Amino acid sequence: MDATLRMATGRTAGRTEAIAAARAFARPLHRPAAMARDFLFWRHLRVLRARAMRHVHRATGGALCGGKAAPVRSVYGVAMWPNWSDKTYAYCHYGTYGSYLADLIGALDVPFAFLDVGANQGLFSLIAGRNPACEAILALDPVPATHARLEANLAAAGLAGRAIALNVGLSERSGSATITLGRAHSGLATLGPHLAARSGDAARIDVALVTAARIVPHLPRHLPIFAKIDVEGHEAVVIDQLLGSALGERVCGLFYEHDDRWSDAARIERALARAGFAQRRRYGRGRHYDVLATPTY
Repeated sequence: MDATLRMATGRTAGRTEAIAAARAFARPLHRPAAMARDFLFWRHLRVLRARAMRHVHRATGGALCGGKAAPVRSVYGVAMWPNWSDKTYAYCHYGTYGSYLADLIGALDVPFAFLDVGANQGLFSLIAGRNPACEAILALDPVPATHARLEANLAAAGLAGRAIALNVGLSERSGSATITLGRAHSGLATLGPHLAARSGDAARIDVALVTAARIVPHLPRHLPIFAKIDVEGHEAVVIDQLLGSALGERVCGLFYEHDDRWSDAARIERALARAGFAQRRRYGRGRHYDVLATPTY
């Protein structure tokens, strides 16, 4: 078999495995009526609880959760090092993000790799690590302080053997770029201009970027890939890179955040269409929501 035929056969096999794995995402029953109630009511209560309790924990030095000496178990059942100065951590701890992505990660029952782009402190990488079918985790976060917490959380969970955390962002070029940080909300870090325009006290630092070609060696070549993308407006670039790379044929699902105010919906739709993907399900209401996209089957 010549090299061209071997490559074509490998791509076909990868696509077939990705489509087979994607069918698992039909199993979590996220009914439209239940989701509507959740996003209209329960999610707002979870946000209010997380914000209020964050202030309580800060005032008591985290004593309600055992101080700062050990990782603390969250509503999601995974433990993370406490960081009550950060709203994102409080949201992770109190389950503000709902169960939808966790359910999808848990539904995969064939060997897979989890790619966490914009991993922050690693909540969903930790959740993936609980699924015995998840054989490899690659988590990316470009902010050094956040990446340090990501590494610490993965290590505390005993995932060092199958999880890699890289201190980079995924983009259309390699090199450095300036990222804008939310001072009390690490999850707002963005390469776009919208945070600086909204917040006068936002900080800026330089971070490292890589293309999809640079992360290919970190993901096992035989596994379907489930990717979570949360990059505050850079989603179109990341999806373009990922699906247009050597990894694209093996992607069984993309779960990405979208905001009408700064996400490029048209570019995302073009990238999905080129790669033979369809938007299967929307989670959320209004202008800010998440999307599950899978290969057409």
